[in-house]
Amino acid sequence: MSERMIIAVLGGTGAEGGGLAFRWAMKGHDVIIGSRSADKAIAAAAELNALLPERHVRGAANVDAASEAQIVVLAVPYAAQLSTAQEVSVQLDGKILVDVTVPLAPPVDRVKLPNGESAVLALQRALGAGVKVVSAFQNVSATHLKDPGHPIDCDVLVCGDDRDAREQVIGLARDAGLRALHAGALANSAAVEAMTSVLIAINKHYKVRASGVRITGVAQHDPVSGKR
Repeated sequence: MSERMIIAVLGGTGAEGGGLAFRWAMKGHDVIIGSRSADKAIAAAAELNALLPERHVRGAANVDAASEAQIVVLAVPYAAQLSTAQEVSVQLDGKILVDVTVPLAPPVDRVKLPNGESAVLALQRALGAGVKVVSAFQNVSATHLKDPGHPIDCDVLVCGDDRDAREQVIGLARDAGLRALHAGALANSAAVEAMTSVLIAINKHYKVRASGVRITGVAQHDPVSGKR
């Protein structure tokens, strides 16, 4: 396990955010579910705690969750990405923001990149240099995240302009039982975000729920055993 941390998951009431929150809490991190409604966040935290051997999850309004956390994860729909980040911009200063956002709009199986670039890169510009934005987890299906015994057959591609920040997020991915790889600058997130629509199209055609991406030819630590 990486160093025990306080992680706020804004949008943790949803399937993807809630699944990641569950995995990190299972590993022993202190997790705060964030929502615009504190009551909704508290209810979501209670549901996760009912699945956990020990209670590591609590709920709070977004501002309070981001204020207390060491790392903040943004797992909201694209339409709420910028407004949610701006709501907590003061609390994000000096911290890592892990953005899971995918710019999806109907039909979701066709790639849509705002202004032809990464949605996460645009967010970094809006928040400024005081926040280290890292892009990750866009291609991980939420289907099996809340089943700790189910291996997630998908790599996490981590993009960011700060290498140390990327490394911290790679550690969190491993704690969630996922293999993660450095994928370069934040601008490269455009390819990762676009891949989500490709995976949705694959899911629809082959009638599956959790297709993913694997990178070959790279030796990495196994996320569970720690072995190469």
